[in-house]
Amino acid sequence: MLQFEPLMELAVDVGELVTMGEAPQGERRVVAILGGTFAGARLRGAILPGADWQLARRDGVLEIDARYALRAEDGGIVQVLSQGYRHGPPEVLAALGRGEAVVPSTYFFRTVMRFETGHAPLAWLNRTLAVASGERRARQVLLQAYALR
Repeated sequence: MLQFEPLMELAVDVGELVTMGEAPQGERRVVAILGGTFAGARLRGAILPGADWQLARRDGVLEIDARYALRAEDGGIVQVLSQGYRHGPPEVLAALGRGEAVVPSTYFFRTVMRFETGHAPLAWLNRTLAVASGERRARQVLLQAYALR
């Protein structure tokens, strides 16, 4: 049976959306991950720069492929791979695109997270899968991550 345990909350600062235009599968885009913070019962620290490579599919689903690193308070570095989907009613997605505040329950934003580190005190993350529920703000993404047990 699947069980979920709170892992951490992340506040990810993001840059401007850069579009690469329409590609065969939809609009290819990238959003810079500028930094931020994370905190949980077993780890806390700063988010290091990275990027979210996106595909805005023709069916209205945004495919998310974010890659960045965490620097824990004890100096350990953890690679994060976060992949998932964001979708919802067209008017809600349009409001998000304009940077407006939107109630998170009006759209779907979920990712699956994997981790990798060579830092021994955080090696337990190398065996952890997490799911996250997200909220998009104008210049920030908030994630609530839960470890699968």
